[in-house]
Formats: sequence, C-alpha cells, structure tokens
Amino acid sequence: MKFLKIFLAALLAVVVGSVLTTLLWVMTLVGMAGSMESPVLVEENSILMLDLSESITDSPATDPFAGLDFMSMEMTPTLSLYKAMQAIDAAKTDDRIKGIYIRPLGAGLTSTAAMEELRAAIADFKQCGKFVVAYSESFGQGEYYLSTVADKIYLQKEGSLSWMGMSYTIPFFKGLFDKLGIEYEIFRPTACKYKSAVEPYFLKKMSPENREQNEQMIHSMWQVLNQTVAESRGITVEELNRLADNLELTLPEDALKHGLVDGLIYEDEMESYFAEQGVEKNADQEYNFVSLGDYASQLVPDVKNLTAPQVAIIYADGQIVDGEGTQSGMIFGNSLAEEIAKVRKNEDIQAVVLRVNSPGGSALASDVIWREIKLLQAEKPVVVSMGDYAASGGYYISAPADAILCNRLTLTGSIGVFGAFPYVGEMAEDKLGITFDNVKTNRSADFGQGFLVGTIRPTTPAEKAMLIRSVDKVYESFTTKVSQGRNLEMEKVLDIAGGRVWSGVDALEIGLADGHGGLKEAIAVAASKAGLEQFRVVESQPELEGLAAFFSSMNARIRAEYELDALGGALQPYKKAREVLDQRGVLMYCPYSYQLF
Repeated sequence: MKFLKIFLAALLAVVVGSVLTTLLWVMTLVGMAGSMESPVLVEENSILMLDLSESITDSPATDPFAGLDFMSMEMTPTLSLYKAMQAIDAAKTDDRIKGIYIRPLGAGLTSTAAMEELRAAIADFKQCGKFVVAYSESFGQGEYYLSTVADKIYLQKEGSLSWMGMSYTIPFFKGLFDKLGIEYEIFRPTACKYKSAVEPYFLKKMSPENREQNEQMIHSMWQVLNQTVAESRGITVEELNRLADNLELTLPEDALKHGLVDGLIYEDEMESYFAEQGVEKNADQEYNFVSLGDYASQLVPDVKNLTAPQVAIIYADGQIVDGEGTQSGMIFGNSLAEEIAKVRKNEDIQAVVLRVNSPGGSALASDVIWREIKLLQAEKPVVVSMGDYAASGGYYISAPADAILCNRLTLTGSIGVFGAFPYVGEMAEDKLGITFDNVKTNRSADFGQGFLVGTIRPTTPAEKAMLIRSVDKVYESFTTKVSQGRNLEMEKVLDIAGGRVWSGVDALEIGLADGHGGLKEAIAVAASKAGLEQFRVVESQPELEGLAAFFSSMNARIRAEYELDALGGALQPYKKAREVLDQRGVLMYCPYSYQLF
C-alpha cells in the first residue's frame, strides 16, 4: 500500500510536470511565432501615429514576457525610449511619413521622463515642416502635456480635459504596525532629516522636512507643466492656475473657450484635417496609419556607420540590490559592475552614456557600481542621462560622471542613508503564538535573524551604536564622493544633502546636474567629449540565457506584477513598503515617484 502511494504520487508529479513543461513551450513558441510576423510595410502617404499602445520603457526589455497579461494572455508591446526617439527622428527625413498624429488611447504605460523626452523629440520633428496634430476623447494631464507640442489639438464633442494640478499622497503604516505589534527601528544620521523613505513606518503623517520637500517638488514639476503649456497655447501661467483652482475646464466647451483646444469634433472629421495637409488616401479610400512601435521595427542600422567608433548606452534601471542576477526592475550591483567593466575593456567603445532610472537601494551595491564607473571614467568620457529619478543610490553611482544631464521633471539628489530593522518578535508571539529560543557563542551572534518581514528581537545598545557608526560612515563617504565627483565644496554638498530630493529644475541650479536634456542630448555630449564626429550608438545590456533565464522571467513576472497589478494597482502602497522591508542594513533609497496623470 505504501509503495502504491509513492508510485501514484511520483506518477502525478511526472504528469503535472509534463503538462507545465508543455504549456511553457507552447507559450515560448507563440512568442517566437509573434516575433516572426511579416515585416512592417510603410506605405506612401503614411501618418505616424502615437497612440500609446506600446509601453515605452526606459531601458530595452530583456524579459521575453514583458507586457504579457497573465489574466487575459494578451501582450502589450514594449518599446524602449531610445528606439522610440530613433523612430521619430527617422520620420523627419522619410518621405513616406507626412506627419504625426498624437492619439493617446492605448493601454501602454509611459513614465513622466519618457513623456518629456518624447515631447522634445516631436518638437524637433516639427522643424522639418511636417504637421503634428493631436486628438482624443479624454485628455489626462500627462497626455495633454504631450499633446501641446502639436500644431492643433482637437477634443471629442462630449469629451473631457483634466487640468486640476498635482498632488502626492503617502500611506502611513504606523497605526497598522502598532495594532500588529511591530516596532520599526530606524537609524539615520542626524543631518539626514529629509531622508523620509522610512517615515511611513514610524510616523502617522509627514515630518515638517518631508512636507517641505514634497511641496517644493510638486510645485516645481507643476510649474514646468504650466510653463510648457502656456508657451504652446499662448495662455499665461496665472490663467492656467486659475482654471485649475476653479475647475473651470469641466466641459469640452470650456476647454475650447479658454483656448486649450482648437476644436470640438468627432474623430471621423479628422479626415478633413489630413486632406488639408495634402495626405492622400489609399486605394481603399482610407488613410495609412503606422504605429510608433511598428515604424520603429522596420528601421535598419545605418550601414555607413557600422565600422565607426561606438558610443555605448549602459542602463541602470530599477532598485539597486546586492549580488548577481537579472530581473526586471532590479539592478544587481555585481552584475552591472561586470557589464561596465566589459564596456571599459571594449576598445571599439570610445564614450559611454549611463542611463540612470533608479530610486537607489543597497549602499554596498551602489559602491560596487560606483567603483566601476570611476574606473570607466578614467579611460573614457562618461555622461549620465537621468530618467524619472536618479536619487539616493541612483545619484551615488552618477556622481563620478564627466557630465550629468537630467530632465526638468527628473527627481534626483536624496543624498543620505538610513538603516532599517523592523522587530516582529512580539507580533509573532501575541498574534501567531510563535516564540523563539536559541543558543549562541557571543552576545550579538543572533543579530539580524529574521522571521517574516522583520527581526526576532530588538537591537541592543551595542548594536544600535554599531548601526549608527555604519550609517554615519556611509553618509560621510556618500557626501565625499559627491563633493569630489561634482567638484563642489563639502560645505555646499552638506547644505543640499541631508537626504533631500530635488526636481530636475532645482538640481541644475544647485550644481547636482550640468544641463537639461534626455538621452539624445547625453549621447551628443558624450560624443563631443570623445571628439567623435561620426559614431555609432550601441546599447549594452545583459542577456538572459537558457531555461534559467526563462523561468526567472516567468517567476519575476508572476510574483512581482501579476500579484500586484491584478488588483488594479490597489496594492501599490504595499509594493513600495516591500521594497524597503525586503532589504536590511544600510540603505540609500528614495521612495518618490510622482505622476502627471
């Protein structure tokens, strides 16, 4: 009987394993089949459509299942920001493309920084004399900001336009922790009063310093939006703020009356506009539209530059963690350092752009990366291009660069550190009935031993003193590296540090950046510093290999995204909390991610 049970269990395992393996291979073949679709044919008299159907990512997706919704088994295409800008640039001189149609109705995601750089690329496109027009049934603030680059903006007759300002809300977990019996021990240098990543775990509202920096940041970003829209639409900043304060853009007629749109029409009436621009219909009496992703897919490398010196783009995209690995949304310190070393040793690469889009993370991993950036910078020009944020550890790895460019909507700085140790011992006993006992050779031999999301005992005075020395030392090292890398007096660095986060506008004024601009401008600066007139841009990125990479991407996707996004973003506060709770020791982390929408 026992043998039969074992045999049946083994047989069931084989059957289940075979079914899962078959399913995975089917999904792989489906992906391969999708990648072997017929190439995109761009017809004459085509209109390049920016419908945001693709998710425009800061770095190229290495996950073969990026964009796959496991609920519906449908794929949202992904397109890297660099490829998107390449496509818009190529369309300038492509006689088949007559103009750009901004039609924001897709399900793709685009970050704040990507929106700013796309808008700049479209503004540059307009210099060729081709038209740019925008239309939507409903404009969100970010979509409208992008659309104001157009020659004309049209809104559906019963549509809407959101323009009400920016806000930022932080969930605080102190009350929950009190109910659960969790005590959060925080270790911050005294000077790091703005380092607020851990405030939600020991406070019930923003500290005065945190409120001060948040208010300054959202006002700075809102001012960028207002000024951009005001210049594009011929409306004063004061008037735009008045409209937002009084909610005077409730109806589509209001948007037309106040000059935010040029007409209220149905989409079929856009055909008259295209005809006025000289665009001809095809044989089926329809206009030819090509999406940004499809257009980008048919671009071919410039064969004239295949042997030219190279400018490499290295991506530092995600939270910085210790060790080696490849996972979406994570920067593994040793893995990125190895990638940087390979670029340093490649004689064909003569300049480097480090694209940083990171809130930081592990102080140790940040220093591992910093060292390789420093070695690279000693041999080749290194220019940092900042995305949505390059804060805390993200700024730490940027500091050695020859030049730093940021977008006006970038969040950066956060020069500070903290240590975090949640103690869950009382919660485990009172709520779960779990107790702990051990033997040890020395007083602190069990220091940091954990259960669930925290440690099983509070820290001792000696351990507290050790942690305070650690964070003080890392803060001193951080500020010193910034002082040396940015050629700033230490007094100045300490004045703008303290864990304070700055907008891209402020970063330029206080010396944390050298100019405003995106990837395109950073590439030009890097090439100039290397004395290159003719060059080829290459993207350096780790590649997943074999079944290990396959299962890794599946696991990361299901565990990190399906788990959270299936609830429509309701668990996003938990995701932010988990980013901090998952790490121990001394951290360089910035929790902010403002959105325009």
